[in-house]
Formats: sequence, C-alpha cells, structure tokens
Amino acid sequence: MSTAAPETERADPARAVVAHPLRKLALGAILLAEIMDLLDTTIVNVAAPGIRAALGGGTSQIQWVSAAYTLAFAMLLITGARLGDLVGRKRMFLLGTLGFTLCSALCAAATGAGMLIGARACQGAFAALVIPQGLGIIRAVFPAEELGRAFGAFGPVLGLSSVAGPTLGGLLLGSDLWGTGWRMIFLINLPVGLAAALIGARAIPADHGTAGARRLDLPGVAVLSAAMVLLVYPLIQGRELGWPAWTFASMAGSLPLFAGFAALQRRRAATGRAPLVEPSLFRGRAFPSAVLVVALFSAAVSGLMLALTLTLQLGAHWTALHAGLTFIPMSVGIVGGAVASGAALGPRFGRRVIHAGAVVMSLGALALAASLTHWGLPVTTWELLPALLVTGAGMGLLMGPLFDIALAGVAPEESGSASGVLNALQQLGGSVGVAALGTAFLSWSPTHGPIPAAAWTLTCVAGVLALVALFTFALPRGGNR
Repeated sequence: MSTAAPETERADPARAVVAHPLRKLALGAILLAEIMDLLDTTIVNVAAPGIRAALGGGTSQIQWVSAAYTLAFAMLLITGARLGDLVGRKRMFLLGTLGFTLCSALCAAATGAGMLIGARACQGAFAALVIPQGLGIIRAVFPAEELGRAFGAFGPVLGLSSVAGPTLGGLLLGSDLWGTGWRMIFLINLPVGLAAALIGARAIPADHGTAGARRLDLPGVAVLSAAMVLLVYPLIQGRELGWPAWTFASMAGSLPLFAGFAALQRRRAATGRAPLVEPSLFRGRAFPSAVLVVALFSAAVSGLMLALTLTLQLGAHWTALHAGLTFIPMSVGIVGGAVASGAALGPRFGRRVIHAGAVVMSLGALALAASLTHWGLPVTTWELLPALLVTGAGMGLLMGPLFDIALAGVAPEESGSASGVLNALQQLGGSVGVAALGTAFLSWSPTHGPIPAAAWTLTCVAGVLALVALFTFALPRGGNR
C-alpha cells in the first residue's frame, strides 16, 4: 500500500511555520550541542591510557568510562524526547546543555575511576535530554522551504565531529595545556557548552510542550529502559569478555520486553493516554524504513572507523594522533558531499541522493580494502588518501538529506517521538556495528593478520551499505516542502 498521499498530508502543518528571525542562531546552538556530544563520545578513547595511569583502576573500570556514557545515553534518549513534548523543547535543551557542561567539569575534577564513571553516566543522561530536541526545534523555527538546507547542515557537522575526535584528543593530550593532561578533554566542553546554552537561551523560541501531551508514561519508561539495558550492556561488554553465554541470553531477553513495550504503547494510545512513543509513527512503511536506514548507516560508519583505527594503530603501530590526522581527507570528503547534497542535490533529487551516497561510500570502503591489500604494511596516509576522499564524499552525500527525508511524513505532534526513536536507533546501530564488526576484525586478525582482517571487515561494511541503499527505496521521495 502506498503511503505517499498520507505523508504529504501529514507534512502540511510544517508548511505553515513562520520563519523565526533567529533561526540560524538557534541552528548554531543545536549544532554546538551536537558537536560537544559527538566529540565527547569519540575523544575519551584516546585518553584512556592517560586516565588509567593517573587514576588507577583495572581495564574493566577504564572501559566503563566510555560505557557508562553510552548506556545512560541509550537508555534515556526516547524519554528525553518525550520530556521535550511535555515541558517544552527549549527548557529541556537548556537543562540538558547546562547539566552536561557541569558534569564535564566534574569529570575533569575526578579523583578516582569511580567518580569519573559516575560523572560520565550523568553526562550521558543529560546528553539524552539535549540531543532529541534538535530535530523538533529545527522543524519549529524553519519554514518548509528551508528545512532541507537546515537538516543538510547536520551532515558536515556530524561527519566532521565523528572523525575529528581522535585528532583533537591527540592534540590536547600532546600539548598538555597548563599541565591538565587528560582532564583537558573534558574541560574543552565548558566553553562549548556555555556558548550553546547562551545562544540557545537567546535564539530558541519559548514553547510549553506539544498540544495534547499530558504526563510522562512512567511504566513505558521502566519497560523501555530495562529492554535497552538488556540489549546495550552485552553489546558494550561482549567483545571484551569473549561473548560468554549470558550476553546472548541478555540480548534475547530484551526482545519480549520490547514487544511488551510496543503493546503498552498501543494500549495507552487506544485509551487516550499519552504514550512514550507514538504508535502512529509505525503505521506506514516510511518511518520504520527510515529507522532501519539510520541504524544500518550508523553501524557501517562505526564499523568502518573501528576497522581503520585498529589496523593503523595495532597493525601499522601509528600513534593516535597520526591515525587521527589520516582521517582528515575523509573529513574533507564529508564536508564536500554534505554541502553539495544539503544545498543543491537533496532538495532536487530527494532520496536518490541517499542511494548515491550509499553506493559511493560502499565503493570507498571497497577501495580502502583494496588499497590496504595492495600496499600492505607499512601503509602511508598518501596511499590511503584517494579511498578516504571517496568514502567521505559518499558519507556526506548520504547524511545531507537523510534526516529531512526521514522526518518528511512525521506530523508536528509526533516530532518528539520520532526524534527520540531516530537518535536511539542511531546510537544502537553504532553499538551493534562496533560489537559485530569489531568482533569480526579481532577474530580474523590473529590468524590472518590485520590487513586481511581489515579487508574482510570493510567488505562487510560495503554489504551493510548495500542494505542501506535497499531500504532507502521505502523512504519518501523527498523531504519537507
């Protein structure tokens, strides 16, 4: 059954949005918050050895410096989105940004591994309040004809932030500003967070929640949080522990909880009570397909970055800074592809740009596999440069129109739920990509060597991107107009 007509009708309310005079500043505040979150997610891994040397703690404790953030973030993303519907997106954005900034200061002041892990968990919780608000705020302040360009700005920012973390981390650690060492990776969040909060307070229009939103679905929060813990916790720990039986039992145990959550949401909606996630989002094929595309794309990006990083650091014995600087050509490709797709190609060609991006990125992954196989170790940055540029260009092309098209059929009252679900599946997809493709690389590397392991892993990434291209056929043909 075609969903094109209902999607067009449901997008109509967005066309009536009056352009907010400070909408570009509001977008800047949202992007600053996104940068802060993404950099904080990737930069910490570079500092892990320094943190362990300074604070002590075993390998498991240091691993939880990253894992605590990821788990809290994944658990609360959908709840954070719903809170934006209930009490207003501006309030939740400011509360989350200021809370994240305060927790960054606590991380920098940590005197032990336990304190740092607790502060990181609080960081993840506040990030879950901030990140889901962005897409809804953009739809509220930009008129329909500007939404494509606004969402297109996410492409270069998200892409650059995801690959710049290791580079920035290496620079901050190497410079040891004012003798702060690893603590500077958290202190750097303070000016960024305060700037995002100040700009957001000035530029984001006040709102008082979505009409019809009443009270938070606490039973839904409890069931969904339990399901996410059962699913995400083993994905975080499984690779490190060698995938014991309990990890698979835990992931299997999450399935009935997710099914129960879906039934609970349908029942609440049928009885006139506000659900945590609007069941109407999943009535057609467009939004479920968008969720799959976002999750698969995140898995592909995470797997690709992990395979390259492990190959360059463990196989070629490069420093974290050297490996990070090698990703600069990919960043250049991301910016070029995202600017082209967001500003011109996306509004004109719609989902065909996502198809093109998936194909180009897949070819880039295969080119990286071929380059590593051809040159072997020690490989140089120059030998990888063409493939990195192609991969980045494909990533940018895909990311430019992705969120605009993913939300094209979403009604304004569903924006909070849609944003929370998309962000949660983006996070979950990244965790699955790291777990599955990281395990594949580390399983093949001891017996076949890092280069064949990287080549096979990158080939798997290309296969995941082929699935992205396939599911893109079910997306709306274009974004909001």
